[in-house]
Amino acid sequence: MSKQDLYLGKKGEETAVGLLKDNGYKILLRNYKTKLGEIDIIASDKGTICFIEVKTRQSDRFGLPSEAISASKQRQISKAALAFLKERKLLDKKARFDVVSIMYSKDSPRLDLIKNAFELDTNFTY
Repeated sequence: MSKQDLYLGKKGEETAVGLLKDNGYKILLRNYKTKLGEIDIIASDKGTICFIEVKTRQSDRFGLPSEAISASKQRQISKAALAFLKERKLLDKKARFDVVSIMYSKDSPRLDLIKNAFELDTNFTY
């Protein structure tokens, strides 16, 4: 990954945190890493634990940012989320997967907060 891509990703995460706070989310953790995967932001929204993937792009040449979250990436996020819930003994809490899609252009960024962007595969076991 190039330095420019890393910078864009960090800039996107900072922008996402602001958007989430503006929408009433309480940020619990950023860049949660486990051997099973990584979660960009973990937050609380009205008693629900939210696992948030941030996707940032500078153009739609390769599609919208949110379209870059493949089924494989969703499984990886799900595994990391379950690890987080298990290690903190929160498996009985409500949880969901949200996405913040950010498109930077010459003007201000276009931000989309997608709640319940995907669900845990019912065939998935931990």
